Amino acid sequence: MRVRVYDAREVAGGASGRNGGFALAGGAMPYDLARETMGPDRARLLWELTERALDRIELLAGDAFRRVGSVRLAADEAEADRLDAEAAALREDGFAVERLAAVPGALARLYAAAFVHPADGALQPARWVRRLAARAGAAGAEIAEGSPVDLLALERLDATTVVLATDGFTGALDPELADAVWPVRGQMLLTRSLPDRLYDRPHYARDGYDYWQQLPDGRLAVGGRRDVSFATEDTAVEETTSAIQAELEALAAQLAGRPVAITHRWAGIWGQTVDRLPLVGRVRENVWVAGGYSGHGNVLGFACGDLVARAILGESPPELELFDPARVPR
Repeated sequence: MRVRVYDAREVAGGASGRNGGFALAGGAMPYDLARETMGPDRARLLWELTERALDRIELLAGDAFRRVGSVRLAADEAEADRLDAEAAALREDGFAVERLAAVPGALARLYAAAFVHPADGALQPARWVRRLAARAGAAGAEIAEGSPVDLLALERLDATTVVLATDGFTGALDPELADAVWPVRGQMLLTRSLPDRLYDRPHYARDGYDYWQQLPDGRLAVGGRRDVSFATEDTAVEETTSAIQAELEALAAQLAGRPVAITHRWAGIWGQTVDRLPLVGRVRENVWVAGGYSGHGNVLGFACGDLVARAILGESPPELELFDPARVPR
C-alpha cells in the first residue's frame, strides 16, 4: 500500500510530543475496575497488548526510552486501599507490581503509599515520535507536514482508506465523533537542572492528577493539577493558565525541596472518552479512527495504530474488539 500522513503542524508538534513522557502498561481505567466492567479475559488482553507494545517501543526507540519502571503514589489511605485492590488484581493475573514498605525519601511527608510497576518506562516523547516517523519514511511512507485537513478536504482525499489519528482533535475533524471523543488540556512545566538525582523513575500520584519525572540531565518535568479547574481544562485551546501553572510551580518546589527556576511551560490536548477506553476501528465504509486514549496515548496510541494497520491489511486482531467504535452512541 501507498501511505501518506497529513500533519497539520510537524511530527510531534502536538500532544504526541508535548506530554509527560510516561510509557505505562494498561490504560486509564484501573485494572480491577477493568476486570469488573470489561470482564477478566478482556482486561487481561488489554494489559498484555500494552506490555507487548512496551517491549516493541524498547526495540525501536533507542535512547528515547528508558525501561526504568514507574512509581504510583497514593495521597491518602483511601487511595492506598484502591491501589492495593488494583495491585492484587494485577498479581492474580500474573502481572508484576510491588507495594513498597515505605514511601521513599522526602515523598513520605506528601504521600501515604507507593507502588512500583517494573515493566513501565520513561520516554523523551518528541524524539521517540520523530524517530518512529523516520522509520516510516524509510519504509516508504510519505509524511506531509504543514498540511491541515478539514472535513471537506477529508471527503475529497484521493484515498481508498482514511485513518483519523488525531486523538483530542478527532471530533473537530469528524463531527460524527464529537460526542464520543472530546478534547482535554494537560499542562506542564520544566525546571532548571537540579544538583541531585531525586527521582530515577516517572512518578504519578493522586489518581494521576500529579505526575513528574526527572530527566537524565537533572531537570524536573512536572504536570497535572487539572483537578484545580476541570471546567477550564475541557478545551482544545493549547494555552497555559496562571492558576494551574501556579499549582505546578508549588508542586515542583515540594518535589525539589525548595523553590526552583522554571524554564519552559506548555500545554497539550488529549482525547477523552466516557469509559476511558480508546475508540479504534472502522467508523464507516472507508474511514477508520484511532484516538481517545484518555491521557495514556504514548503506549496505547502505538499499540492501536498497529491494530488498525493490521486490520486494514485484512487481519482480524482480537484486541481490536476491545475498542470498537460501535460501543459509543453517535
